[in-house]
Amino acid sequence: MFTTVPELVKKEFLLEWRNKYAISGILLYLLCIIIIIFFTFETLQPAVWVVLFWVIILFTSVSAVARSFQSENAGKTLYLYTLVSPQSIILSKIIYNICVMLFLSMLAVLFYAFSAGFPVTDGVSFFLAILLGAISFATVFSMMSAISAKAGNSGTLMAILSFPVMLPILKILVRVSLNTVSNEAWSVNTQDILYLLALDILIITLALVLFPYLWRD
Repeated sequence: MFTTVPELVKKEFLLEWRNKYAISGILLYLLCIIIIIFFTFETLQPAVWVVLFWVIILFTSVSAVARSFQSENAGKTLYLYTLVSPQSIILSKIIYNICVMLFLSMLAVLFYAFSAGFPVTDGVSFFLAILLGAISFATVFSMMSAISAKAGNSGTLMAILSFPVMLPILKILVRVSLNTVSNEAWSVNTQDILYLLALDILIITLALVLFPYLWRD
């Protein structure tokens, strides 16, 4: 019986391990995008490198996190809701998806740097942006996946709902990353990183507050 958030997170990892084809498909998708970029561009300007990197992460996150609630049948979900609180369910999904996004992001950096170079000069700000971006992507897409699952597993609805939320987050992530390849001092990114941290806290708080109402419906 899964009664705590760590146990629910463990359950997510066990289910993923049993269905290796899902994560394998996402890894193949990620690798294919990077290979296409490698064969398309002989050299990449630092600004283009940054933009393409976040495009890769965005589309990979949609594929990885969209399955959070859409892959679960109604009977299993109802049974799970009788065991734990809705806050525990959404929090476990968010934590699991953060781990997945960090894993995929690190692989993306590794593959991308190997194929297109690594123009980043401020590694601290860049990897902080990846961490905070992974939290943002995981939280937003987990919540939107739950909403779209309630609406009949509509992937289109998830994309429409996620776009206005992700736009300001992507803008800040790209701005921070552009500063990391332009030899700017670390302090230049401090304010934007704090903005990202505040947004992540706000989004997680809203997910914990709103998900129980979605669950009752």
